[in-house]
Amino acid sequence: MAKDQTILFHSTIFGPIHSRRLGVSLGVNLSPADGKICSFDCIYCEAGYNSQGPGKAGLPSREEVKRLLEEKLREMSEAGDPLDVITFSGNGEPTLHPQFAGVIEDTLELRDRYYPKAQVSVLTNSTRIFDPAVAEALKQVDNNILKLDSAIEPTMRAIDVPNSPEFTTDRLIESLRQFEGTGIIQTMLLRGEHNGKKIDNTTPEEIEALIAAYRRIRPREVMLYSLDRSTPEERLQRVPKEELEVIAARVREAGIPVAAF
Repeated sequence: MAKDQTILFHSTIFGPIHSRRLGVSLGVNLSPADGKICSFDCIYCEAGYNSQGPGKAGLPSREEVKRLLEEKLREMSEAGDPLDVITFSGNGEPTLHPQFAGVIEDTLELRDRYYPKAQVSVLTNSTRIFDPAVAEALKQVDNNILKLDSAIEPTMRAIDVPNSPEFTTDRLIESLRQFEGTGIIQTMLLRGEHNGKKIDNTTPEEIEALIAAYRRIRPREVMLYSLDRSTPEERLQRVPKEELEVIAARVREAGIPVAAF
């Protein structure tokens, strides 16, 4: 059962907010301020489904992002406000922006000028890591946080609903290996029902497949988390923190650094 859930952010720069994973975070939304553009249509996306449309505002230009980010960083710096991280997330997939690499270059420059101790993070669904320019830009940031919700193809398609039929778990896992030792893998664990079908990526089979994928990818860290906000599909269930910790222990036993949120 779906509900009418729409975009979260109505500006290019938002926050700062307190992130349970990253600390005091200033957000950058490279999607339209009045719509959603994403290469996934995740059943758990807090920004709602893609069917709400891309809006009319369009993507912010590289120059606009730089101007707005500098204005906010200068204001925060002059006020003595703390900042742990600048985070690219927002209403859709940030790496879809045609000037993503240039935006990252500008952001690193501004970070060094105003908050040199702050980190730059990108939350990406991993659909654009096959583009060399995008991959190289992701390698420049402090926290390159890449999505892998399931290593089993039908489960990945049921949860993430990728737009492209060419996007497969095998191709994804192989490409994620390019970030060995630096990439952070983010896995959303959940269970429930969608379109009359059972959804559960916490089964023994699913966890074993994920662990095998993590071993191939060799990330800097794995982040396991579950639902924390409202989702467009109402029949999804949060995995309790205690259970996340049990799963994290299994991943840790495989020699992979992991944190549960």
